[in-house]
Amino acid sequence: MGIDGLEHGLAVDTEFVPGKQPGDCPPDRAATKDLDERLDVESPEVQRMIHHLVDRHVAVTSTMAVFEDFTGDPQPTSALEGRELRAMCFKSELIYRLIRKFVLTKIPLGHAMAKEMQFERDFVAAGGLLLAGSDPTGDGGTLAGYADEREIELLVKAGFTPVQAIHIATANGAEFLGQSARIGTIAKGKQADLVIVSGDPSKNISDIRNVDLVFRKGIGYSSGKLFGAINGLVGVE
Repeated sequence: MGIDGLEHGLAVDTEFVPGKQPGDCPPDRAATKDLDERLDVESPEVQRMIHHLVDRHVAVTSTMAVFEDFTGDPQPTSALEGRELRAMCFKSELIYRLIRKFVLTKIPLGHAMAKEMQFERDFVAAGGLLLAGSDPTGDGGTLAGYADEREIELLVKAGFTPVQAIHIATANGAEFLGQSARIGTIAKGKQADLVIVSGDPSKNISDIRNVDLVFRKGIGYSSGKLFGAINGLVGVE
């Protein structure tokens, strides 16, 4: 069909649900329950799908930051107490709290995160182009920027090295867009889009949270001022 990329990965893939009929999407809950209890990432069916994607040059975008809150494995720095919450307007914060309290406990993802991580490792090992992103869905706490940092941390948790995770989130995106000659890595002559952090993310990936300066097209911006400027604004129409 000419599809170039698939978002989210195995965690939302319903093709292996028993009884799946062409053109008919099973209910999400049935799909996630099946992914939890039955699906084997190392099975011939899943491995054939992985190699089919690789052979067709179809990229996959990892969005594990969206799924994390559904697994019962909270982030090291909870969004309920951290910067994400400060960024939300009152209405967004209220909806976020309600979803976490009354909705997330009823959504059975269980071991889906571990299987998603295994799928992404296998996809890359087979030669697939893995990208990193986020999506403003889930419990409402998946905020652009913040969630992208968490996604990189989760790639490391999945088994990639810090350098590999950063490469997935930067250079691979540029490659997918056909823009590697202009962006994606730091080199003379390329567009100066980069961040300056305190620490060494190649040793401690969570140092990517310690952003001091952001450069966009060579112009530097104070991260402290940027973070402060959005407090209470996420969700304001």
